[in-house]
Amino acid sequence: MSKDLHFEIKELAVEIGALLYGSFTLSAGGKNSPFYFDGRLLTLNPKGSYLVAKALLPLIISSGAEAIAGPTLGADPMVAAISMLSHTQQTPIPGLIVRSQPKSHGTQKLIEGAVKPGLKVAVVDDTCSTGKSIFHAMAELEKAGCEIKAVFSILDRNEGGSEEIRRRGYKFDSLLSATPEGKIN
Repeated sequence: MSKDLHFEIKELAVEIGALLYGSFTLSAGGKNSPFYFDGRLLTLNPKGSYLVAKALLPLIISSGAEAIAGPTLGADPMVAAISMLSHTQQTPIPGLIVRSQPKSHGTQKLIEGAVKPGLKVAVVDDTCSTGKSIFHAMAELEKAGCEIKAVFSILDRNEGGSEEIRRRGYKFDSLLSATPEGKIN
């Protein structure tokens, strides 16, 4: 990813209030953080959605993935934007969404989209902290017979999730990365 695109994503996140600095209590473990990142504010913004898709699409293509997937709700706008951009660039990559719980009606699906055994998938999420929602999505996709080619996030909080993803043998990359002091690179 170009440094200009990286800078533009970070600056837009600050500008629209998706990246805030201060003192925040996080839902994961109730610990304190010097910053707060709301990825959905960024990916539901037209420019933010486009910039994230533009940054991630080449990484997804180079991973060898045939589809993109992610846990609902953080990945939903990312999957849609990346899939749409892939169409406009004649590199169509369909999207999948992994629910936290199966639907209670109809087919009671846990994975939405055209999932099939052998499908090579890149998993995306807005933030990687402990990786809990990413690991859930990965497990369900693998249960459906998919092969995980890589995992990507907008922001890696560096709280153990990305390290564990790599430890398990998967490729992981993020557009932005946080230091323990809360500096976002």
